[in-house]
Amino acid sequence: MTQLAFAEAPISRRALVVAAAMVLVIPGIACSQTYPSRPLRLIVPSAPGGSPDINARELANELTKQMGQQVVVENRPGASGILGYEVLARATPDGYTFAYISNFIATNPSMYSKLSYDFARDFRPVISYFRGFNVLTVSPSLPVRSVKELIDHARANPGKLSFGSSGIGATPHLSMELFKSMTDTAIVHVPYKGTQQAVSDVIGGQIDILCDNMGSLLPLVRAGRLRALAVTSLKRSAAIPDLPTLDEAGLPGYELTGWSGMAVPAGVRRDIVMRLNAEINNALLSPAVTRGMASRGGIGVGGTPEEFAEHVRNETERLGKLIKAVGIKPQ
Repeated sequence: MTQLAFAEAPISRRALVVAAAMVLVIPGIACSQTYPSRPLRLIVPSAPGGSPDINARELANELTKQMGQQVVVENRPGASGILGYEVLARATPDGYTFAYISNFIATNPSMYSKLSYDFARDFRPVISYFRGFNVLTVSPSLPVRSVKELIDHARANPGKLSFGSSGIGATPHLSMELFKSMTDTAIVHVPYKGTQQAVSDVIGGQIDILCDNMGSLLPLVRAGRLRALAVTSLKRSAAIPDLPTLDEAGLPGYELTGWSGMAVPAGVRRDIVMRLNAEINNALLSPAVTRGMASRGGIGVGGTPEEFAEHVRNETERLGKLIKAVGIKPQ
């Protein structure tokens, strides 16, 4: 079963998948009856307030109820997720530390000439968790109300417009680099340590454009503090169905979506990995998690550790080609 198929499956079918997974790991669970016997730590390699942080805290609440131990979220923002991934790589491989893994894990190998961690060597994938859309927004002070008007304005003012992102290589960055490449426009990139600062600056007019995850921007769009122009998926979002896709708005084939998953340090026992996998699959059935993801324009994924590992491999190759094609040089 592919991840997308799993994500879009009806709840009853997903429940059967979870049940099957639980049956498969019962022997492992029996071998680790005392796990977890103390609180767990969930590393989030981004700042508080963004979609990854909100997703992680919703999951932590569900796992705390399911597993009978507190799951504590620890934010480690900065350096395109590297600081958080370094914490995970150094953590004791006992299953009490796991991390929220985002697109950064697939883009960093192409963005940085040297990394202190290696996904295949230092981590064990646990599960695919979330898939979401970015929404292209502009400051209300910018005199554009459509994608076409933005393209025309950018072409008439080369190098004068700016866009923010939550870090080099993140989907907000790559979304705009793909936009620039497909529209032959010159727009200046302004990287931030987290989404919230970029949001504040685009609202205030310090930057002109922000193409970030829907969870962070949709409430501001609805409040009139940002102007939405399009979404980055090939299909419209159910959360804002009147908003066109960039494909529909004149950029045929444009698609760049965000995703996330969970991983533990290399060396964590297989039975513990599968216990976490089963618990998170179960958490994805929670109405609170499902509603929360939907409100941010996303869907739950789930599946096996092997499916997530394959997804990371495929995305590392695909996004690496994009990074090279748009001329981004490794740091």
